Amino acid sequence: MAAQDAPDLVEELLAGKHRALARTITRIENRSPGYRDLVSALYPHTGSADVVGITGSPGSGKSTLVDKMAKAYRDRGLTVGVIAVDPSSPFTGGAVLGDRIRMASTATDMDVFFRSMSARGSLGGLSTATADAVKALDAFGKDKIIIETVGAGQNEVDVVKTADTVAVLVPPSSGDDVQMLKAGILEIGDVFVVNKADLAGSDKTVTELKNMLDMREDEEGDWDPEVVETVANSGEGVAEFLDVLDAHADWLDASGRREAKRHQRHAEELRNLLREDASELVEEELAARGGVEELVERIDAGETTPYEVADDVIEPLAECLDGQRE
Repeated sequence: MAAQDAPDLVEELLAGKHRALARTITRIENRSPGYRDLVSALYPHTGSADVVGITGSPGSGKSTLVDKMAKAYRDRGLTVGVIAVDPSSPFTGGAVLGDRIRMASTATDMDVFFRSMSARGSLGGLSTATADAVKALDAFGKDKIIIETVGAGQNEVDVVKTADTVAVLVPPSSGDDVQMLKAGILEIGDVFVVNKADLAGSDKTVTELKNMLDMREDEEGDWDPEVVETVANSGEGVAEFLDVLDAHADWLDASGRREAKRHQRHAEELRNLLREDASELVEEELAARGGVEELVERIDAGETTPYEVADDVIEPLAECLDGQRE
C-alpha cells in the first residue's frame, strides 16, 4: 500500500464502507508497509466500542456462544464486529480454522463483520495485529467487538490487555478446567460462563467456580465476578449473559476503570512496539556482523561467550541512546 493511499482508505472506512474495513484489517494483519500510519490515523476515531473477550478451554463452546451473542446484539439493534483468533498454520502463518460457517446465525447480516485472524505464535493467541484490528472495527463504528481466543491455557491472560470485559467459558464436569483457573485465568475473568449447562455436572461446576471466586483476593470497590449458565446451541441463557456484560460495562464507566484500562492498554501497546522495533534493530546489527551462525561458531570454538557477544552487539546501540538523551 502506497503511503498516499492510507488517507483514502481511512476516509472510506470512516464512511462505513465494509470493503475498506476488510482491506484495512488485511494491511494490519500482514504488517504491510505504511500500516502504522494507517493505525495512527484511526486512533482519534476510537474509544466508543465495547470490547468483550471470550476465552476458555477448547471444546467449551466459544464459537457457538459468540455466534449467538452476535445474533442477540443484532436483535437489540447493535452492530457487531467479531475477531476469531485461530491457531497459526505452521506453513503460512495464516489462520487454519477461520470459516464464515462458524457464524451461521448472522452469515448474511452486513452489520456483523467477522474476521478470522492468525495467532502468529503470540502467547495466549493474541497478536499485536489483533489489537490494531480492534481499533479498525472501533473506528468503523461497531457498537460491540467480540474477540474469541484460541484457548491456550494460562497464557490466555493476554486477552485482558485488549478487552474491556473478559468472559471465561468452562464446560460442566470439568474438574481439570476448574483447577486450571487457579493458574491465572481466574484473576482475569469478569464473568464466568458454564456453557452446555444442560449436561450433567453443570451445578457442581457452578458451585466450584463460586467457591473459588469467594477466595479470590479483590480490592475494595472491585467488580464482583458473576457465574452464569448458558446453553449456546439453543440460545438459552444468552440474554442473561449479555445483561451481565452490560452491567460490567456500566460499572467500568461509573468507577472510572474503563479509562484506567485504556491507559494500561496504551502502555502495553507502546512497550510491545518498542520491543518489536528494538528486536529488528538487533537483527540488523547481527546481520551486519556476519549473522548469528558466524557468531555462534565463535562461541562454539570457545573464543567468546553469549554474554560477551550480547554486550558487544548492544553496546553501540546503548551509547547512541545515551548520546541522544544528552
